Amino acid sequence: MQLVLASSSPRRKELLALLGLSFEVCPSEFDEHPTVGLSPIEQVRRFAREKASSVACVRPRALVLGSDTVIDLDGQLLGKPVDLADARTMLARLAGRSHQVYTAVALCDRERHIESVEVATAEVWMKADLEHAYEQYLASEESLGKAGAYAIQGLGGDLVERIIGDYTTVVGFPLKLVAHLLQSTGYPLLVNVEDLYRRQPYANWNRFVS
Repeated sequence: MQLVLASSSPRRKELLALLGLSFEVCPSEFDEHPTVGLSPIEQVRRFAREKASSVACVRPRALVLGSDTVIDLDGQLLGKPVDLADARTMLARLAGRSHQVYTAVALCDRERHIESVEVATAEVWMKADLEHAYEQYLASEESLGKAGAYAIQGLGGDLVERIIGDYTTVVGFPLKLVAHLLQSTGYPLLVNVEDLYRRQPYANWNRFVS
């Protein structure tokens, strides 16, 4: 059975490749607009489900993985900044505080009537607001397209003090959860996941072992 990743994210593609699996990338065309009244964790579940489902509609014989990541700050959802000004506001709000990162992973197989969604959670503490460091980071434009306006696997790792939880959840694709979902359908894994986590073969992973 063909495995399909319903995402255009290079991070998710790189992380899924660490499991040693053969897969195709078929980005979802689902338009991510938050639903009024949903909590951040409900919202991220919906986004992941809709991404997987939209691709499964055109690939009904494939096993489709969809995923989404949001930031929860005091119960309020922070998604991707619309521009650098919005990114600056997000980083200012996060500075010196902790927040929750929710990454949902959905698995959809139309032919076998499989649809499941699970969420991994990590807590992230950001360093106090050092204006120069934040301005330098914004100048790199790495903030754009990243939930919460930072990328822990990139230059944004320098803004993070510590985390509790799975590092790959913060990057945007929790590999233990992905492996669990795939195994629950009988899909074979070629890599020992525990060994993978011991080796931490991804950018900045070894800096943030909780």
